[in-house]
Amino acid sequence: MEESAGAGAVHRQNVAAVIPAYQEEKHVGDVVKRTLAQIDHVLVVDDGSTDETVARARAAGAEVIVHERNRGKGESIKTGLRHWLERGGFKHVIILDADGQHLPEEIGRFTTAAGHGAQLLVGTRMNDLERMPFVRKVVNRHMSKTISRLCGQEIPDTQCGFRMLHADVLPLLLHGTGHFEYETEMLIMISRQGHRIASVPISTVYSDEVSSIHPIRDTLRFLKLMRRYKVR
Repeated sequence: MEESAGAGAVHRQNVAAVIPAYQEEKHVGDVVKRTLAQIDHVLVVDDGSTDETVARARAAGAEVIVHERNRGKGESIKTGLRHWLERGGFKHVIILDADGQHLPEEIGRFTTAAGHGAQLLVGTRMNDLERMPFVRKVVNRHMSKTISRLCGQEIPDTQCGFRMLHADVLPLLLHGTGHFEYETEMLIMISRQGHRIASVPISTVYSDEVSSIHPIRDTLRFLKLMRRYKVR
């Protein structure tokens, strides 16, 4: 499924990956190996796991940063962005999940699309809906419409965490919320600085991954985020 490089494609040495992980010993090693087959620099940010996530990520060849306690997915992503920003020398940073829901073989779709001028590329599963659970499909559509209006540009799948950022916008994203709603806040922060967001079609993959989202707690955090930005 690896994509061939187009005229505006980015070389694999100029792209770094951030893989936030929490209790992902089952999948993280495979995800790291497959990501390293696509690009040369892979960082796993372990968010206080108590299983073998760290050991398996390192054994697979990733750099690893460990949070001593669980701080949230948003904090893990920001730790990774800060790491690559301080390291320097990269044009893009790609973010993908450790549970196998995103196919590293599709990173080429992002690097090929990177030359088209968008500062943030977001994966969209909305062209591949047959395997998406009905409730998730309805929720994704509703939230994507709401967040697109808030951002002032169309983002078909705002809930997708498979993304690629241009290095120039990384300094804008080192603050904000610390949990799952950070992925939404990232879209708003990028948009309100006048940057363009584009979408990249990706596959819909559901296997045995277990969501770390707490329905009530994280919904309340999301609603609080929406109120804050609507007031602004």
